[in-house]
Amino acid sequence: MDVMVSVKDGELWSHDSGDPSGTGGEGLPLVLVHPGVGDSRIWDGILPRLTERHRVIRYDARGYGRSPAPTTSYSLVEDLIAVLDHYGIARAALAGSSMGGATAISLALRDPARVASLALVVPGVTGADDELVPAEFMAEMGRLAEAHDLDGIVALLRRTSGAAGTGKDDPEVEAHIRAVIPAWFANHPHNVPDPPAYDRLGELDVPCVLALGELDQPAVVRVNETMARRIPGCRLVRLAHSDHFPTVREPDAVLDVILEAYALAR
Repeated sequence: MDVMVSVKDGELWSHDSGDPSGTGGEGLPLVLVHPGVGDSRIWDGILPRLTERHRVIRYDARGYGRSPAPTTSYSLVEDLIAVLDHYGIARAALAGSSMGGATAISLALRDPARVASLALVVPGVTGADDELVPAEFMAEMGRLAEAHDLDGIVALLRRTSGAAGTGKDDPEVEAHIRAVIPAWFANHPHNVPDPPAYDRLGELDVPCVLALGELDQPAVVRVNETMARRIPGCRLVRLAHSDHFPTVREPDAVLDVILEAYALAR
């Protein structure tokens, strides 16, 4: 069921798959948190197989997909909490990709009782921006944004985050990128970063599986490796054919990572 969830000074589109058994005896919910390079449709390729077994909730962050752009300051983790509260979810298994991984980690540190397990797919993490985003990338992105060069931004991201693709013959990745660029511009003045988590990863006490893409930007690979070392008991999975779009490149492997983490939930 599609539902608009009220958040601070705004609303988010969300979808609740409901209880797959039809008995009303819902098990632990699984919440999917999308990356910054795609909206909640990034999960479409694996969603049917997840909803066969589990109650799955996904949503679009502000300005992404079917959610209105923000008009005031907001926090990604506070919006995630609002989604959980709307559905009356006290505890959930979380699967987050890139930006969504950072949000899931932030919640696990802020309110550990609400997170039963973490499936982190090419995750970001607050407090590591200097390592995750090279200065030359930011300079080029800034120049393209100032020139309102949408095609240039898409090409830059395809060269960096979408390195496993084949350029113009990669329409799915390009479509994801083009769809979210307006959200970046709309959200930038309003998004309040959540507290730094990179140096606090050792405090996490939750089952975790982290998947990195071997073809991702080298900086992202290095940070993901460090994250896996810092998170106690985290299992690192290397996706040999993935860049920053594993749900497109290796959907079956991403499905396995999510189900493995879910099975470890406690």
